[in-house]
Amino acid sequence: MSGSPVVSPRLPWEELAVIAPLRPAAAGDAVCGVIPQFVIEPGSAEAIAGVLRWALANLAAVAARGGGSKLEWGQPPRHLDLVISTSRLSHVVEHVFDDMTATVEPGCTIADFQRRLAQQGQRLALDPLFPERATVGGVLATNDSGPLRLRFGSLRDLIIGITVALPDGTLARSGGKVVKNVAGYDLPKLFTGSLGTLGVIAQATFRLHPLPAATETYTAVFESAERANEFILKLLGLKLVPSSIQLRTGQRRPVYVDVRYEGIPAGVAAQMCQTEALGAAHEATQADAWRTREELWMRTGTSCIGKFSVLPARLAVACDRIEALASELHLDWQVVAQATGIGLLRLEGEAESLAVAVGRWREQLERRGGSLVLLRRPDELRSRLEVWGDAGSALKLMQRVKRQFDPAGILNPGRFVGGI
Repeated sequence: MSGSPVVSPRLPWEELAVIAPLRPAAAGDAVCGVIPQFVIEPGSAEAIAGVLRWALANLAAVAARGGGSKLEWGQPPRHLDLVISTSRLSHVVEHVFDDMTATVEPGCTIADFQRRLAQQGQRLALDPLFPERATVGGVLATNDSGPLRLRFGSLRDLIIGITVALPDGTLARSGGKVVKNVAGYDLPKLFTGSLGTLGVIAQATFRLHPLPAATETYTAVFESAERANEFILKLLGLKLVPSSIQLRTGQRRPVYVDVRYEGIPAGVAAQMCQTEALGAAHEATQADAWRTREELWMRTGTSCIGKFSVLPARLAVACDRIEALASELHLDWQVVAQATGIGLLRLEGEAESLAVAVGRWREQLERRGGSLVLLRRPDELRSRLEVWGDAGSALKLMQRVKRQFDPAGILNPGRFVGGI
């Protein structure tokens, strides 16, 4: 990690300033702690492509950023000269109401996008972290999603078209504007979750869903993660259609299971009654229950935050094991997980104990086919705690894809899995 810009041999910045507004970088522009020399704000896809042509010609290291809500995710880049800000690319290009699709620029925040779609009674069925700050491009790059994934799938299920600026300055378009169009199927999905290492997203087209007429949440309370997990699996086995199921627990806390139903009022009410008939103790849902994930970042103290995945049937086992580790190592802990088996963990305490707990829990998860990716770690543990964990046999394929798209390695060098 670096506290000041890494100065490269002099680059022809005056050439770059002709393409778009250019300014010296500040501390707030750092990517995983690495401060670039300059920030550029292109106003079109063509301008992004021009910036990348300049970067390739000068072998300048580049990263793209949107609202900056996830700039600490991933490894610090090995080197960084320039950040491409998408702040000027914040428009909804087209909303085809009848086809239930919309095309949007990468700098549009998720909240602004949803507000625009809501004017026509539609939405992007996605609930990523920090929607008021998170931008479409950033959410795509990190493949962020939330509890709505249970019913509507991940971003790879919602994106149907994309325009990207490749490292050589080529603008590539794949997919289309209708849901059934399968042309270019691979490119939108390939760029989703690539952390800006293959190109810069310039536009994206999504399939949409209607806004629900009614929404209700049922919150069940359990004394153990095992009972909560049994309740979740029972729900999933019934002929109910929850849009979201969330488990939340932690040190000195009970285990809560939040179940959200959406649809017409009569249908929602009927499903709420069937859920209550399962006999679980329940209480009034907290107004901010579905924002609990974001609270993991709000607390102070030395901490690690990780995104984990397990089989849905093993959520309780994962919670029990982290509880045992946290107790042994005197750490505070909190888990917010989805019924899909994807969850967030916050561990807080002494740095040495954090390192031990993360290493041991990751090993236990990977042994059973799960994973743990660190989204936050203390500065003093950056050299000891690897962000991504074991990528397995997929790493070689990802390295080949990176070489194919970015052979010069100018985009986010070193930030992704395996130092890609």
